[in-house]
Amino acid sequence: MTVIMNDSEIRTLEQVKKVLKAVRKLKFKGLSRQEKYIWLDDIIRRFGYHSLPKKDKGLLRRYMMTTTGFSRPQLNRLLGRNLALGAIESFAGRRNKFANTYTREDIELLAETDNLHGRMSGPATKAIFERAFRVFGDRRFERLRGISASHIYNLREEPVYRSKAGTIRRTRTVQVAIGIRRKPNPDGKPGYLRVDSVHQGDYNGEKGVYHINLVDEITQWEIIMCVSAINERMLEEALAIALPLFPFIILNFHSDNGGEFINGLVAGLLNKALVKQSKSRAGRTNDNALVEGKNGSVIRKHMGYWHIERSYAPEVQRFYLEHFNNYLNYHRPCAFATVTEDEKGRRIKKYKTYVTPYERLKSLPEAKDYLKDGVTFNALDKKASSQTDNEAAKLMQEAKDKLFRKVLQRGA
Repeated sequence: MTVIMNDSEIRTLEQVKKVLKAVRKLKFKGLSRQEKYIWLDDIIRRFGYHSLPKKDKGLLRRYMMTTTGFSRPQLNRLLGRNLALGAIESFAGRRNKFANTYTREDIELLAETDNLHGRMSGPATKAIFERAFRVFGDRRFERLRGISASHIYNLREEPVYRSKAGTIRRTRTVQVAIGIRRKPNPDGKPGYLRVDSVHQGDYNGEKGVYHINLVDEITQWEIIMCVSAINERMLEEALAIALPLFPFIILNFHSDNGGEFINGLVAGLLNKALVKQSKSRAGRTNDNALVEGKNGSVIRKHMGYWHIERSYAPEVQRFYLEHFNNYLNYHRPCAFATVTEDEKGRRIKKYKTYVTPYERLKSLPEAKDYLKDGVTFNALDKKASSQTDNEAAKLMQEAKDKLFRKVLQRGA
């Protein structure tokens, strides 16, 4: 039952006492907070609350709390506001708020970019935004180019983002037991490759395809190949295609001690190209960490862990050569460490630089001297600027989806 109370005829503290005694077991509920504020202002004014002695103030406060349902601290704050301002004003809806810098369109653009590039880290995604605006002149990224890397993670929690973003599974690291012999020292020069193989899983006793990952230590230029099996002949053929795809001169070829790379055919191929071959030192598992990290952050992230039949190796290889390698080297920013030493001689790495492998190559001192004969930066610039980062990522994703649909359809 709802009872509307009118206490306008209550004028004395004695009447207040009688009301409190009569309604001891009743509870009051105002229709709105604003109505409660208006009623309190009226009671304070009607009884001259601020000039009453302490005992009478206590009685009137009990009456106010019983009627409004406010707690003692709440009521004390409101009485202080009335004393300071002459009235209790509702501050609801007038809180200080930060203006929304990034719009719904910006968040949707972030989701689109993450879907295309596989949800990279905040700094790498920020680099994509900066390049989209600065290099390719895309005005849609004008606000996002100035976003902080940490705030990108905040926007990824927005409902708008979650409704647009694809399902992302955390990348699992790939750990390979490595016996290491010698670590190359590139001394800031490109052409020192780290190489590893990645298996695409077994199914019903059948082996899947193998990915051959070659990463330059200085520029992180990456070429990925695909073969149906790991043997000397196929490795030789894959490397014969992969090595010429690097725009700079190859000086060193470093792998773990696996027989797929440490064999006569591969050694002969490298000797013909005047490339030195090294293998890792025993007990130094970080020597080949760069390519192993790329196995997880690039190959596993895009190709997954599920089984791909060996018969599809030529089609995966075609996807790499026509789309994926181009995307990785011209349109996907990588993190580059700045190394400093503290007073104790400890090396400290900080990752503040995010650029594409091609941008890193161009930024090297005397970069032209490292290029192969017949390769020029003018030609490479045209290739790099022929597509925006998102356009290249979109074409890559479309080609990958087409490949996966074919593989899944065959598997079904």
